[in-house]
Amino acid sequence: MLFPHSLAQSKLADSDSFPPSDPDAETPSFFGGGSGVQALVRHEVIHQQVQHQVTDASSLILERSLNRVQLLGRVGQDPVMRQVDGKNPVTIFSLATNEMWRSGDSDTFTSGDISQKTTWHRVSIFRPGLRDLAYQYVKKGARIYVEGKLDYGEYVDKSNVRRQATTVVADNIIFLSDSVKDKV
Repeated sequence: MLFPHSLAQSKLADSDSFPPSDPDAETPSFFGGGSGVQALVRHEVIHQQVQHQVTDASSLILERSLNRVQLLGRVGQDPVMRQVDGKNPVTIFSLATNEMWRSGDSDTFTSGDISQKTTWHRVSIFRPGLRDLAYQYVKKGARIYVEGKLDYGEYVDKSNVRRQATTVVADNIIFLSDSVKDKV
């Protein structure tokens, strides 16, 4: 920052019309220096003015958020490619992840001490290059790593019942199965 926020605010209040509506208008005298410095300082003050206005508007609260998923598992079915009216093609497949834990209080492992839960995930890929690569090389049983985001939606099934669906919209896939690596 070239000068403190409070100084920029006071200088901003002193100028009659800032930013000028005419792009060729003179830069206010408090900017001094060459044209490059003037543009840089003017940009900083405009940025501060916009930032100040946004923080004052109670309806415009912008904050960062994160929607990120990482899955490592095995493919449950060969991918299918779908599209509606020749638009928005998507490659879809299921991915199984396993969670394992020890049950009981015993310190020694026996055959009945380990429990497992399998969770199935629906993976959708819209990115053109990745979509086509996944459709061609992802196969049932392949071990893959998927990165993406969660997406929630609704659809009406064949019985005309409204259902909710959760899908992972993938933006990266890493092939881990030797059988798939050999084909690439």
